[in-house]
Amino acid sequence: MEAQAPAAERSEHGLKKDAIGFVDGLIIGIASTAPAYSLAAVLAIVVVLVGVQAPAVLLASFVPMFLIASAFYYMNHADPDCGTTFSWVTRAMGPTLGWIGGWAITTTGVLVIGSLAQVAAYYTFDLFALDGLRDSVTANVIFTLLIIAVMTMICVLGTELSAALQRILIFLQVGALLLFAIVALVKGGPLTPELSWFSPFAIDSTGLLTLGLLTGVFIYWGWESAVNLNEETEGSATAPGLAAVLSTVILLVTYVLTTTAVVAFAGLGRIEEFEDDAGIFGALAGDVLGSPLDKLVVIAIIVSALASTQTTILPASRTTLSMARQGAFPEAFGRVHPRFLTPHFSTIVIGVVAAVWFGVLYPLSENFVYDSLTALSLMIAFYYALTGFACAIYYRRELTKSVKNFLFIGVGPVIGAIILTYLFFKAIDEYRQVDQSYTGSEVFGVAVPVVLGLGLLLLGVILMLVWRAMGHRDYFGRGREVVDPEVAAGRRQAIAAVPEEAV
Repeated sequence: MEAQAPAAERSEHGLKKDAIGFVDGLIIGIASTAPAYSLAAVLAIVVVLVGVQAPAVLLASFVPMFLIASAFYYMNHADPDCGTTFSWVTRAMGPTLGWIGGWAITTTGVLVIGSLAQVAAYYTFDLFALDGLRDSVTANVIFTLLIIAVMTMICVLGTELSAALQRILIFLQVGALLLFAIVALVKGGPLTPELSWFSPFAIDSTGLLTLGLLTGVFIYWGWESAVNLNEETEGSATAPGLAAVLSTVILLVTYVLTTTAVVAFAGLGRIEEFEDDAGIFGALAGDVLGSPLDKLVVIAIIVSALASTQTTILPASRTTLSMARQGAFPEAFGRVHPRFLTPHFSTIVIGVVAAVWFGVLYPLSENFVYDSLTALSLMIAFYYALTGFACAIYYRRELTKSVKNFLFIGVGPVIGAIILTYLFFKAIDEYRQVDQSYTGSEVFGVAVPVVLGLGLLLLGVILMLVWRAMGHRDYFGRGREVVDPEVAAGRRQAIAAVPEEAV
């Protein structure tokens, strides 16, 4: 009789325990940012704003990201719950803000998944010189929806499969970027890198620096996907948070090195031609790498978008799973597949909603989809800032016990949160202007990106109030908490949050 393979060990809440390790989490954290595509999309915009100080902007943008990553590390140590910001803000600041934080994470995923998949579709057509399909809205929509479906199913079939795919994709995109950057620096161009390129203080205008930061924050966003897989990661209390912190550092090196190389090799004038065009790497690749290696850069963009499409589904699905099991969302979102041990219902719903959002809106108005991406900066700054404040509040009784606690758990996350709060309101002021909207449309004098960003947050408030009116005292009756001193000191390991009736 053939021996059966041992059943997979389940975590406390039914997800597959120890499905991935630290390296897998690190890779997923990096991949979620879509580094190759993100940099291609914003590099020229930053150069137009600040010229040769573009590397300095990306360096400055790293600061709040690193500080908030520190908050994720310490909050995950205290509460390794896959709902991350939702669970942590609920504990530290109460159910109302926790619910809205979870909603913000979920909606960012829905807004961006289709656009990432469409980038992969567009550049795939372009790679194979299928110009007719590349320029066809119908072909783009069909291929995009197919990509979303495939990536959603990979997420359903298992976290290990997702991680295995990311191991391959991450080397293709980051490796191609670094090869491009190193060769470009060695070949040289019209400009020679100087130390002043890396100094934010060399930027004449504070306003331009702020606008650069708004753009820069977007390209770092996504590293926290590693933490959303905490319940499925070996060493759940420490490894996911460390992966998040380290991923921001790796992104910093990749972004600053590549940006420096592009500015030096191409010069400002040539880069500025790509202000509204993410094809800058493809245009320069031939000169830098020659044929056929130049195709690696286009492949990196495709791979970057594919990888991020998949990894962006993960945080939204894990967040809604956590919300459901804590009584903040319909119970169905808390289902875990009995065989694959993944949140199959929430994953499929996120994929379907993202597909519908893109499939309906893109044919009607490509520019509206682009405006929705601009609105992301509001949502990102909002829930990252909440997490930074929540960290200091949750650990408030531990902050004076050591200099380390005061600086890294208190001061650092709060500074990061304050910077992002400022950027949140600055984004509202900047993007409410019609000339900052791709559609050129406005509602009561406010441009579409701000209407959409604030409108989605308002919709979350309304849905939260409706859910609260329906009862659910198990969630909304919870009070604010503080970290267990034993957990904070590392003498006892915390467990993920559970509904009261499950205790």
